[in-house]
Amino acid sequence: DYANGDLSSLCVWPDQIRHWYKYRWTSPLHFIDTPDNACSYEYSRDCHDTNGVKDMCVAGAIQNFTSQLVYYREGTSDRQYNMTEALLFLSHFMGDIHQPMHVGFTTDEGGNTISVRWFRHKSNLHHVWDREIILTALADYYEKNLDSLQEDLVGNFTDGIWFDDVASWEECDDLLTCSNK
Repeated sequence: DYANGDLSSLCVWPDQIRHWYKYRWTSPLHFIDTPDNACSYEYSRDCHDTNGVKDMCVAGAIQNFTSQLVYYREGTSDRQYNMTEALLFLSHFMGDIHQPMHVGFTTDEGGNTISVRWFRHKSNLHHVWDREIILTALADYYEKNLDSLQEDLVGNFTDGIWFDDVASWEECDDLLTCSNK
């Protein structure tokens, strides 16, 4: 209720709780690490946690939470799952999997070990990508007006530079495997 129906305002929740004892198991679900010499991602090779437990990566999480939601709707799901949590995790992980710093090489830890200078302050590549680029663009091009930035982004989908791509993004014969394409 306190989100007033705005799912996007709740999408940060999985980042906020990932270090809580109850949700520590979700930490490896936020990313995919590929070997440093690999030119591509392979689910069977790369989707595991540091202990080798399979399906413990962002693509595995998307499959898991999509499955929970799809089968719940069909009435065949195990009712032990919390559908609100499943929706929040799925929404968050769809964002994570599209972030270049969340799908990358093992040793750079998602850009966290790559030091950079963003204008006048030192940071790391992951932080700059996730936060600083957006905040700088918001200040420099939108006078800190988030609604204007959102309008431009929506316009890119509805009649702008991404319009021709939208149909291909919506194509998926199997919801459980689309995250690996």
